Amino acid sequence: MLRLYNSLLGNNIAVAPLSPPEFKMYVCGPTVYDFPHIGHGRSVLTFDILRRYLEHKGFEVNHASNVTDVDDKIIERARRGSQHPIALARKYEEIWWAEMDRLNVLKPKSAPRATDWIEQIVDMVATLVGSGVAYISDDGVYMDVSQVEDYGLLAQQDLSKVQSSERNASEHKRQSLDFALWKFAKADELTWSSPFGDGRPGWHSECVVMSTGILGHDFDLHGGGLDLRFPHHENERAQAEALGYGFAQIWMHHGFVESQGVKMSKSLGNFTTLTEMLDLYDPRAYRLLVVRAHYRSPLEVTRELAEEATSALRRLDQFAQRMGPILDDPTVELDESGSFLSRFEDAMDNDLDTPAATREIFEAVKSGNAAFDRGDFRTAKTLASQVAMAMKVLGLQPGRVEESIPNEIAKLATLRMEAKRSRDFAAADALRDQIHAAGYLVEDTLEGYRVRKS
Repeated sequence: MLRLYNSLLGNNIAVAPLSPPEFKMYVCGPTVYDFPHIGHGRSVLTFDILRRYLEHKGFEVNHASNVTDVDDKIIERARRGSQHPIALARKYEEIWWAEMDRLNVLKPKSAPRATDWIEQIVDMVATLVGSGVAYISDDGVYMDVSQVEDYGLLAQQDLSKVQSSERNASEHKRQSLDFALWKFAKADELTWSSPFGDGRPGWHSECVVMSTGILGHDFDLHGGGLDLRFPHHENERAQAEALGYGFAQIWMHHGFVESQGVKMSKSLGNFTTLTEMLDLYDPRAYRLLVVRAHYRSPLEVTRELAEEATSALRRLDQFAQRMGPILDDPTVELDESGSFLSRFEDAMDNDLDTPAATREIFEAVKSGNAAFDRGDFRTAKTLASQVAMAMKVLGLQPGRVEESIPNEIAKLATLRMEAKRSRDFAAADALRDQIHAAGYLVEDTLEGYRVRKS
């Protein structure tokens, strides 16, 4: 059974959907004002792999992820570029989905834009004001966090030491941690009408309305990056609790992407855009980097690690290419007792332990090649079939390897095959060693042999 770390409780819990086989999950999506960076890539890949694994286990995943298309950062960026904020948001939203396609990310079943939910946001804010847990100030409507009994539970820290993330922090609020539900319009800003005054929604209100509007008041999982745990997710939870919703059963947060030990982010100016990363490397290499680190751990991304991941991908591709003929051969039976897939699933069931699951894949590749070399095609086919299934779960579909082999190496490989056919195994082994010394490997296949770089 799959167990996941619940950030709210601080421990691993069994995943038990509220309405099986449906699994309802909401993941905080992008604020579209710039190119996505590789930290965003980690986020979408983390939840893409969770979704793929849930579907592998037979769940029907109802996956919703929003697009924040009205926000302070969008307005400021548009002002600097003399653009309309919505036009700017649409431009970067289109870029976002293009990069997600390059990463082979499954698109959410629902991808709501905040601006399409203004009416529902206004209704929710009015309900909170009417119940006495929110109040109208001179610059907007604020949530009174003192009215939420367990406010701070998700943050798991002493909130007396936490400064409010709101820029207009003190004079408009009853206490510093109160947060904006609705911001009154300033000159030349996007604005919508409301009973409290013209303005626009606060960020924390948007996700509550969209998640519950699509998935219902109670759903299975809410996810995002560790930086969203507080204040964003805590503030979402506060509103939902004040409304009497069960809201998310599991809160799941992934670690940061780091550059030399420092969190990578747009605000720090140390990010590499996802576009740059995917232009330089096979997009699957970044996915492999992500799965080699546990989702709750920091992820270091360097050129050296990206090149190492590219090399590792090559081994997976070569294995898939070598095993292709026996996978298609109906005369080679599968061994139903193969245990690799159960070890892979055990790792994934343990809080998505993708590093352990990935190690199992590479061990299976090694064992599959060894089985093929000794003529045990049944074991080789079994391992190849299960590796293909595991790679699909991780979103690592194999690619085709095209290599240019020098004529002298190709000639040695041909002489080796002739020696083997003549049963001159000593000569065949000597030729194999020559090939290996030159930096190449020769592998036998059902059709004969193939040569690749070692």
